[in-house]
Formats: sequence, C-alpha cells, structure tokens
Amino acid sequence: MLAPLVRMHIPDGFLTPAISVIGWAIAVVLIVVALRRTRRQLDDRMVPMMGVLAAFLFAAQAINFPVAAGTSGHLIGAALAAIVMGPWAATLIMTAVLAVQGLLFQDGGLVVMGWNIVNMGAIAAFSGYLAYTLARRLGGESRAAVMAASFAAGWISVVVASLATAIELAASLTSPLVLAVAAMGSVHALIGVGEGVITAAAVGLLLTTRPGLLQSGATAPGGRTATVILVGLAAALLVAAFSPLASPSPDGLEAVAASQGFLGLGRSASYPILPDYTVPFVSHPALATIAAVMVGTLVVFGGAVIIGRLATRRKTADL
Repeated sequence: MLAPLVRMHIPDGFLTPAISVIGWAIAVVLIVVALRRTRRQLDDRMVPMMGVLAAFLFAAQAINFPVAAGTSGHLIGAALAAIVMGPWAATLIMTAVLAVQGLLFQDGGLVVMGWNIVNMGAIAAFSGYLAYTLARRLGGESRAAVMAASFAAGWISVVVASLATAIELAASLTSPLVLAVAAMGSVHALIGVGEGVITAAAVGLLLTTRPGLLQSGATAPGGRTATVILVGLAAALLVAAFSPLASPSPDGLEAVAASQGFLGLGRSASYPILPDYTVPFVSHPALATIAAVMVGTLVVFGGAVIIGRLATRRKTADL
C-alpha cells in the first residue's frame, strides 16, 4: 500500500526493475564523477556549507505548499544548491538529502532511488544551473537580474526533472508518454513557480547577507565560519519547526498517479523506521512531525559533511 504522503519522489512499484537498475547505474556514475569534480573545485572550508545547505533543503522539502486544484508542491532546492556551490556539489548535496529521506523516512522507494537521485539531484541541479548561467549572461549583474535568473533556475529545474520522471514512467509502461509528459509538465509548471520564488528569495537574502557565496571561486562562507554554520543549522531547524503546516493535498506526482490510475502500483517499504515523518514515541501529531523532521535535518547535515570530507580528503591525499 502506498504511503499517504508521497511528494515528488518516485515510490517503488512505479518503475520496472529493469528501468530501476538503469537508474541506479546512472546515479552511481554521476556520484563518482561528482565526487571527483567536487574534489577539484571544493575547498575544505566549504564542506560545512554543504551540510548547512543539505539540512536546509531537507527541512524545506517537508513543507508542501498548495498550488491548484487540490494539488501541492514542495521545494526541491537543487537549483539553489547549484547556484551557491556548483552543480556537481549540488548533486552530492541532493544525494545526501534523498538517501536520508528514503532510508530513514521511507519517502521515495529504495529500488527506484537511483532515478530520484538522477532526477531531483543531477538533472534538476544542472538544468537549473544552466538556466541561471544563461539568464545572468543575458540580464547582467544587477540585483534584480540575479534574482530573476534565480527564479528561472528554480522553475526550469522542477519542470525538466518532472519531464524526466514522465519519460521514466513511460519507459516502464506505467503511463503513455504523451499523457505522462502533459500531466507532469503542466502540474509541475505551477509547482515550479513556487520553487522559483523560494530560490529567488533565498538568493536575494544571500546577496544581502553573504554575497561572497554567489561569487565564482568562493571558498568559504566568511571569516567566522563556525558562527555562520551554527546560524545556518539553527535556521534549518527553525524551518523544520514549521513542517506541520505542510499542505495535506497530494503532491504533483501523486496527483498525476491518481488521475491516470497507477497510484495503486506504489509499494511502501517493508521496514518502517520513521514512516511518514513521525516519531513513534511522540503521541502529538504535530510534535511527532517536528521531531522527525528535526532528526532528519541533523542526520542530513552530518551525511553531507561526511561526503564533503571524503572528497576533500582524497584531494589532500592526491596532493
């Protein structure tokens, strides 16, 4: 039986085993390449920022916002991560987020996790980064131009990732290609507006508070790195505290699955740990959600930092 909260993550059962294996193969290659590329580009002083970004994106993804016709959406954040740290580091950040969501909260299938990493990690990061780069070249360096480019990056990242998901559904014969592309593209074009607004707002805040993070070649978040990291992590936990306010409406993929009749193909994980973002020993629903999302936020922070450290340690060894 499909879990009651699906978000944009593909659950097990929507894709065939063969297509799922292909997704994992692509994801593994992308992760290996991302580690190598990040090793060349990432200064070890920026590693904690990977953790902060991952923690913030995890917490923000727990808050669905309504779009239209009883459908909701949530931030992906790959475009924002790519704008701040580049698309390869963003791929690793999103991998940490998606791994914790799937393994700890059963949000997204494990068999199909490869495609979730490819779609919401690599494809969203690179399409968003490309849109941002092109828009910056066309629009200039003014604050308004940067924020407009950020909006475009957020919107494009969601739409392109959703279209990739539609192709995977069609390849698995879960939904006809034309119907899947039309349904996924239309609903996520609306969700992308929310993604674009949040991305632009976040970049605008960085322009005011930490403009150096948006400069090519930036290697550290500022002189008082520890303070910045602690403030960023506290902000992520604060966002997690608002997770009970998430819209109860189905997410874009879930809404499309229901309308096209393949929602019942979804399978829940066989090992519930903190299913549907709850903590078993906390009886109050809102407090259980907050506790679960806060735990996940901290775990994602640690996981992203470990990934970053692995990359930079290999860099040091190479030197």
